[in-house]
Amino acid sequence: MAALEAHPAFRAAATVLLYHSLPDEVDTHRFVEKWSAQKRVLLPQVVGDDLCLRRYTSAADMAVGAYGILEPVGELFTDYDSISLVVVPGVAFDVAGNRLGRGKGYYDRLLPRLAAAYKIGICFPFQLVDRVPAEPFDIRMDEIISQ
Repeated sequence: MAALEAHPAFRAAATVLLYHSLPDEVDTHRFVEKWSAQKRVLLPQVVGDDLCLRRYTSAADMAVGAYGILEPVGELFTDYDSISLVVVPGVAFDVAGNRLGRGKGYYDRLLPRLAAAYKIGICFPFQLVDRVPAEPFDIRMDEIISQ
């Protein structure tokens, strides 16, 4: 996560949407905890077919949600225009910034609401490939960082 931490978009961002990683994703747990004292850190919560955003306040304010993911239980966050940076997980990313998710479309529905935010995909090196399937309506990442 050092490359993300040093990134100008992260350093300048007051409000950042991160994710609470699953075991097969780049680990974000310590990163979320560390930066939540200095930035407004948001995490997604699965609600039905959508991702809702909630502020991360502490590990004590997390509960197991859909798919066994720890999710924040605080107040709903809807000021999408104030989000400067979005850090997105994926199964694979390509050099053009396209993202392959887990197939449920959660980020596909969320990202169009975050048009003003800089979008960084985070992955392991083996997840960065030449090409992933993409539709014209898919939102590309502005940048990919492989850890």
